Amino acid sequence: MASDRSASLSISITELTKSYGDVFALNTVSIDVKAGEFLTLLGPSGSGKTTLLMAIAGFNRPDSGRICFGDHDVTVLPPHKREVGMVFQNYALFPHMSVFENVAFPLKLRKIGTEEKHQRVMEALKTVQLSDYAERGIDQLSGGQRQRVALARAFVFGPKILLMDEPLSALDKKLREEMQIELKQLHRQLGVTTVYVTHDQREALTMSDRIAVINEGELAQIGTPREIYNAPASHFVAGFIGESSSVPVTRDTAGNLLYDNIKIGKAPAGSKDKKWSLVIRPERLSLTEPKARKTAGRIYFQGKISELVYQGETAIIMIRLNDGQELTARVNTRAGDDVDTLSVGQSLRVAIDKKDMIIIPGEAR
Repeated sequence: MASDRSASLSISITELTKSYGDVFALNTVSIDVKAGEFLTLLGPSGSGKTTLLMAIAGFNRPDSGRICFGDHDVTVLPPHKREVGMVFQNYALFPHMSVFENVAFPLKLRKIGTEEKHQRVMEALKTVQLSDYAERGIDQLSGGQRQRVALARAFVFGPKILLMDEPLSALDKKLREEMQIELKQLHRQLGVTTVYVTHDQREALTMSDRIAVINEGELAQIGTPREIYNAPASHFVAGFIGESSSVPVTRDTAGNLLYDNIKIGKAPAGSKDKKWSLVIRPERLSLTEPKARKTAGRIYFQGKISELVYQGETAIIMIRLNDGQELTARVNTRAGDDVDTLSVGQSLRVAIDKKDMIIIPGEAR
């Protein structure tokens, strides 16, 4: 099943709204998904991401707004006419059927002939590396194998859109990470437009072409994994995508943004935000000698270690700065980094390069 992105469909979601009583599950959400793209809907529980996915699938109807597949408006089209592949969190496999029969089920519904059905099922099983499992029962499979069967069933009939609702959440950490890479490779192979729901930010960063961060029924930010991680639009996005600390930034009358009286940026023209924050990713802080000469292009922080947590390949260092603010640094535990010489209560100076800083409007949290 070679990649054929020309056969995939784009998805256009325009001002989609869905409410339950006084609560908005979706509030005028607009997203365009490119043909062949892997887009992840990411957000906390109750954010509206699954509601949005179910609206795309046709399982719930929005109160207002529009959904188009390519040039066709499908907003009120029933699910069985949308021809999308769907992978559910609980796999939804038929326990009384064999692996072959489960994968063949969508083809049986479409009255595909016996010979072609057998060929397509075996090709799908080969794609998910289960060629030798066709006659096995579902109860004879591991969780990862069941997930592969569910995937094969979802794409065996050649859908132009594939929807996945937290399909890896039931797997253990090691298997989940392996499946993330497999799904990424499978998407590259199939080229089908994919919308994927998860609350796991590392999963989203690993697999996606773009990520749409959803919060309280609204689109908080959309962009590539690098854009979302390196340039979060708000404190919510910065805190939800990865780890971060923040310290307050002052703004002078000329619009310059300052930390410790050092210029670190400039407020955008026309900005009326009075409060700004310097958001710091913990892995971008580096330890420095307390009396080492400061260099241009870096910002320095002085404080004492309040907590030190060893986590194998890295260690977390929580630092209470001299002004009372809290910072978190993540450092490697290789011998050259001298982590073993650190202890709680010890004075410490850390630094960050200006190019690694993130400056966003709003009060530091």
